[in-house]
Amino acid sequence: MPSKPSSTPSPARQVATFLGKFDPSVEKLLRACRAVLRKRLPTAVEMVYDNYNFFVIGYCSTPRASDCIVSLTGSSNGAGLCFTHGAKLPDPDGLLFGSGKQTRFLRLPKAAVLKTPGVEALLKTAIARAITPLPSSGKGPTVIRSISAKQRPRRRNAARA
Repeated sequence: MPSKPSSTPSPARQVATFLGKFDPSVEKLLRACRAVLRKRLPTAVEMVYDNYNFFVIGYCSTPRASDCIVSLTGSSNGAGLCFTHGAKLPDPDGLLFGSGKQTRFLRLPKAAVLKTPGVEALLKTAIARAITPLPSSGKGPTVIRSISAKQRPRRRNAARA
């Protein structure tokens, strides 16, 4: 007997739907940044949150949020990269923003920023300092963790209305 189709879309389809809420330029940027991060962190678990303020994809060594190393964030203003333990990272180029006790972030006007030597050094150090190391092989799954019923507008024109 054939299996009954699932009413829940696949994680890939859900991510595509979440990204489709953004202006085309921001959607394209987020897709490009995700591709770079996926290539850089192939064994990481992608934990996806479509929250009130931001769309977030956390790159984690396990399915626990506490094992997140970096997160790609999206809003109507564009994309960013959040280093979960960025306050402890050496940042000789002064790339990171924020003043909290734990996290730091940088803005991503284009995906190529992720491949610059300074950002690559930050990523390498963050990965090396992860409390739980990334798996050495395999492909990490994409897991949808939460979807907020209410959200800030993902498009600039909608944000001004």
